Amino acid sequence: MNFITKTAVTFIIALLVSVFAQAQLTGTLTDANDEPIAFASIYIKGTYKGTTTNIDGGYSLKLDGFKNYEIVFQSLGYQPQTIVVDYKKDGQVLDVTMQEEVASLETVVVNSGVNPANRVIREAIANREKNRKKFSSYKADFYSRGLWRMKDVPEKFMGEEIGDMEGSLDSITRSGVVYLSETVSKIAYDAPDDFKEHIIASKISGDDNGFSVNSAESANFDFYNNNIDLNNRIVSPIADYAFSYYKYKLLGAFYDENQFLINKIEVTSKRPKDNTFNGIIYIVEDQWTIYGLELTTLGENINVPVIEKLTFNQDFTYEPSSGDWIKRSQSIDFEFAFLGFKGNGRFIANYTNYDFAPQFDKDSFGPQVLSFELDANKKDTTYWNKKRPVPLTVEESKNYIVKDSIAKVRNDPKYKDSVDRVNNKFRMTSLLTGYTYRNSNKNERYSYDGLIDLGSFKGFNTVQGYVLGTSFSYSKGFDDDYNRSLYISSDINYGISDDRLRYTARANYRFNRTNRRNISLAAGTEARQINNGNPISTLENTISSLAFERNFAKFYEVDFVGASYYEEVANGFYLSARANYERRQPLNNTTDQVWFTQSDVDYTSNNPVELDNNRNAFITEHEVLKLGLGITIRPGQKYQSYPDQKYNIRNEKYPTIALRYEGGFAGSESGNNFHQLSANLYQSFDMGNLGRSSYWMNAGTFIDGEEISFVDFQHFNGNRLRFKLEALNPYGFGLLNYYDYSTNSDYAQIHLQHDFKGFVLGKIPGLNQLNYDLILSGKALFTDRRPYFEASAGIDNIGFGKFRPFRVDYVYSMTSGRKYGAFVVGINFGI
Repeated sequence: MNFITKTAVTFIIALLVSVFAQAQLTGTLTDANDEPIAFASIYIKGTYKGTTTNIDGGYSLKLDGFKNYEIVFQSLGYQPQTIVVDYKKDGQVLDVTMQEEVASLETVVVNSGVNPANRVIREAIANREKNRKKFSSYKADFYSRGLWRMKDVPEKFMGEEIGDMEGSLDSITRSGVVYLSETVSKIAYDAPDDFKEHIIASKISGDDNGFSVNSAESANFDFYNNNIDLNNRIVSPIADYAFSYYKYKLLGAFYDENQFLINKIEVTSKRPKDNTFNGIIYIVEDQWTIYGLELTTLGENINVPVIEKLTFNQDFTYEPSSGDWIKRSQSIDFEFAFLGFKGNGRFIANYTNYDFAPQFDKDSFGPQVLSFELDANKKDTTYWNKKRPVPLTVEESKNYIVKDSIAKVRNDPKYKDSVDRVNNKFRMTSLLTGYTYRNSNKNERYSYDGLIDLGSFKGFNTVQGYVLGTSFSYSKGFDDDYNRSLYISSDINYGISDDRLRYTARANYRFNRTNRRNISLAAGTEARQINNGNPISTLENTISSLAFERNFAKFYEVDFVGASYYEEVANGFYLSARANYERRQPLNNTTDQVWFTQSDVDYTSNNPVELDNNRNAFITEHEVLKLGLGITIRPGQKYQSYPDQKYNIRNEKYPTIALRYEGGFAGSESGNNFHQLSANLYQSFDMGNLGRSSYWMNAGTFIDGEEISFVDFQHFNGNRLRFKLEALNPYGFGLLNYYDYSTNSDYAQIHLQHDFKGFVLGKIPGLNQLNYDLILSGKALFTDRRPYFEASAGIDNIGFGKFRPFRVDYVYSMTSGRKYGAFVVGINFGI
């Protein structure tokens, strides 16, 4: 075949491929009032190929070429239509008007005194597991799109300028789309736990190098399961125990185009604050499958006050060849508001090209649940126009154009230089307020924190008095996302009462975000809590000391130099190592200053425990070289593999195992040499509708540790405060004195906790209106002293409106014949 012939054949093939690749039917779906119908399912009859309308009712259906097609148009609340389309030329348009479906009770036999909806729901519950298993194994093509809008954003928050959020906000309305992304992927699922997604294309508005966080697994909400995991476990309307949570009303029934009788049922929560939905669910008579649903839950139901409302829409269609009702589309709409910020958003999902008879083998699945095709984020507009099954709305198209244009300008080196020149101007006041110099093109930043900002106050303690300080730092990203980076910092603080200047310097180099290998160096002089786990925060100790004359934190001084290393050497297998030279010195109180003098309380010495005949807690000046080695194992760990990052997913079926070794060598006194071995076991797991449980167990022993410094003892996270600026530590103790049980011998501790997630308090009339959570815990500690036990009952999510940060625990401790109980109030600002 000569060159001309080969060229001609290649051209013809390319032309045909281009024609078939671009064959698509477009149009708009509207109702009788010419209003758009959003998120309707459109598919080729007898196939798993289809699409979904966007919020404006627009659709784009990919076809296989020029021929006749039977196209099905379906949307909840409207009569399905099947239209024969003779596709003859590119760019054909078919606009469709759909008529509302009239659900009539005339088609239903209603027995007097019997709720007909309950009969349907009971059948759906009885067949729930059978129907769930129909979708227990499949492959499919998946498309998703996510959008977040902000509305009426304030210009300042806590005195800080908010700006236009990278060009997202309109300067007048202070509203706009702040996040828009899409993905195209292939997915595979084999119940109950095997899932795999390969993302072919990923796009984020305004970020040519970004990768969308949309994933099929996170969008896989199956109402055939008893519960839907939305922070709280929300009960499905057809869960085995659904009648304990819901009331049902049959609104009517109708026949679809396949002559299946569809029951339209209103779902209402028996208790508004419960973990429930409200809305409509459609159930197919005789098959008892879900035809569709529109269900809403509130932020107070899922215990996320920031979320005001969360609405699920799912649409299923019948496939005669397999007899299956398959999920074609899903949309999740949400509204949020907090501290003056409010907005809404939507995530849509479209499923096509199902294969319900996949040939999976033992190698089909593994720990990797998400992967990306090479250059997945480099697909051009032509590609997206061909592959996108759900057309963009006008708002979304505009956002892409505006954001991409802004990003192009802001990523230009000349623009970055011009912005840096403005922001890098140094003023004499910067000596007091702080200064930052940036080189955006080199991803470098130099920073000085100043002397008069809020961060310059480092707290108060009875050893140093008031502590003031500042810091210097340098950061360097070796790529735009700082996956490989260097961070160097130096901190200086001055204790006014002890008249001491202390300083530290630290450097950290991160090699990547895949196995998270990093190396750190540190050196300097600082005052440390004797329990290096810092059971009392700086702010808590400041308030406790100055306001209540209780100086619970105890300190020693250390001159140190050290290095550490960390890496995930294999999936789920983590290794850490460290080496430190330390010269330790005792510290004494230098001030008795208080704001409010207590007549029955005085400051205690900086000695950590009240001495008895067999315990010596004084710290004498000494030197020691400490080495540490840690191994952490997370069996069954799964992960998402991004091109330059790895996100690990803990497998709740198995506990996390941690093994630790710590040794002291070459001490200035021979008694400071020791070895300590310890092991931890941790697991957190879902208990379905009953809430969530967790446990943490720790045990260890010392070898040759009889004469070691009190600093090197095993300390335990105790608490003597009654008001904490954080929630009570689930793996610490609520009433244990900080150092009473510190040991250089064998030890073991266990912590058990169960969060009912509203299951108990949500059932009590009156209390269920408050939306509180009940948390129970039990703890035990075993050392060379008598055992210590604790039990507590806590109420979480206390507050008003969306501001519900408080938690109150009643803790009861038992040890050495002494029993004691007290309330502990904590604050948890997690939202």
